[in-house]
Amino acid sequence: MARSASLSGFPEWLPQERLVELHVLDTLRKTFELHGFSSIETRAVETVGQLLRKGEIDKEVYGLSRLQDDDGDAAKTDPNALALHFDLTVPFARYVVENAGYLAFPFRRYQIQKVWRGERPQEGRAREFTQADIDVVGDGELPFRYDVEIALVIAEALSALPIPDFRLRINNRKLAEGFYRGIGLTDTAGVLRSIDKLEKIGAGKVAELLKTELGATDEQAGLALQLAGIRTEDTSFVDKVRALGVKDDLLEEGLGELQQVIEAAVQRAPGKVVADLSIARGLDYYTGTVVETVLVGHEQLGSICSGGRYDALASKGNRKFPGVGLSIGVTRLVSRILSQELATASRAVPTAVLVALNTDDSWSAAQDIAAQLRGRGIATEVAAKAEKFGKQIKFADRRGIPFVWFTDDDGKHQVKDIRSGEQVDADPSSWTPSDEDLHVRVTTTD
Repeated sequence: MARSASLSGFPEWLPQERLVELHVLDTLRKTFELHGFSSIETRAVETVGQLLRKGEIDKEVYGLSRLQDDDGDAAKTDPNALALHFDLTVPFARYVVENAGYLAFPFRRYQIQKVWRGERPQEGRAREFTQADIDVVGDGELPFRYDVEIALVIAEALSALPIPDFRLRINNRKLAEGFYRGIGLTDTAGVLRSIDKLEKIGAGKVAELLKTELGATDEQAGLALQLAGIRTEDTSFVDKVRALGVKDDLLEEGLGELQQVIEAAVQRAPGKVVADLSIARGLDYYTGTVVETVLVGHEQLGSICSGGRYDALASKGNRKFPGVGLSIGVTRLVSRILSQELATASRAVPTAVLVALNTDDSWSAAQDIAAQLRGRGIATEVAAKAEKFGKQIKFADRRGIPFVWFTDDDGKHQVKDIRSGEQVDADPSSWTPSDEDLHVRVTTTD
C-alpha cells in the first residue's frame, strides 16, 4: 500500500514500491527501444519565455530563484527568468531546434524524466512526477503514418504493464476545428477549450459557455455537442459525422486522418483504441491527432497517457520541425498500482542471497563467495557480523532475502531456502537460483 507523502504533492516510495516503479520504467524503456526510439535527457529548467510561448498554464509553472534574491515579482514578467519544466514536449522542441544539425530526421526519441507542475495535489495529480514520452519529429514534413505508429507503440507498451485494461481515446483537431468552422463558429480554439471541460462540468454548462462566451446559437451549441458525443470502436464514426450535414475541407482532412489511425488499431491493437470526438486537449500547440488514455474501471483517475500531433511547436526561421508524441504519466500509474494493490514485487529487495558468517574472521572468504555469485548475476550480500545462524537467518527474512549461504570449517557449502526450510549442498562457482528467484518479479494480483 502506497504511503501518503509527508510533503503534499511530492511522492516518495518505499523500497518495494520503488521496485514496482522500476519495473514500469524498465518495461517502457525496453518497448520504446524495440521500436527504435533513442533516449535523451533535457535540462530540468527552461526560460519562462520558452515554457509559456504555447498554451495557458502559467499559474502552474514553478519559477526558479535563489533564496537571497529579492526581485521575485520582476522574475514573473522576465521571459529570460528560469523555471522548472512542466512537461517534456516543450523542452524537447527546444532541444530539436538547438541540435538540428546533429540529428537524423525523422528523429525518434524517448525521454523519461521528472517534471514539476503547481497543481492542487490529489489522487493522480502530484507536483513532482515522472513522465515517459515518445515522439517522432521531422524536418519540414512528417508523414501522417507516424501518428498511427505512435498510437500502436503506446498500446503495446501499456499492454505490457501490470495495469487494468485501458482505452486510447483518439480524436483529430482538424476534424473538430473544420466542423466548428463549418457551422459558423470561428473561434475554434475557444470551442475546443469549452469542449475540453465536458467531462468535468457536463453538457449543459458547456452549452452555456459556448453561447455566453463565444456567441454560439442554440443550434451551433447543439451541433458541437452532438459531435462531441460520437464515440465508436471502429470507423463508423465517419458516417456519424457526415450525417450531421456539415461541410468543410479541414473537416474532411481530419476525418481521413482519424480513420487511418482507427483502421490500423482495429487490426493491430483490437479493443484498445476508440474514436472519441469529445477529446480536445487543452494545450494550444496540438494541430491534428489528439489522444487521452483511461484505465477501464478507473476513469476517475483521469488520463494516464496523452498527447498528439504538433506542427508548429518547433521552428527555426522558415524551417519547421513537425512532430507527434505521447506522454505516459508514470507517477499517476504507479500510484494507482500501489494504492489498489494491482501488482506486487516478489520481494522487497534485489538481494537473492545472504552469505552468513561462521566467525568474524571468515568475512573475507565470504566476500570471495559473494563475488563468484555476483559474477553470474546473482545479487548477494554478506552478513556484517558472525551472530548465531538463527539471527542471521532472521535478518535475511526481515530484509526479504530468500536464500542464506553457509560454509562450514571444512569448506563445504550449503544454501538454505528460508521460505521452505530446504537446505542443499551448493558450489559457489555453479549454483544458481531458479529464474523466478534470480531477479525481483512484479506480477499482477488479480
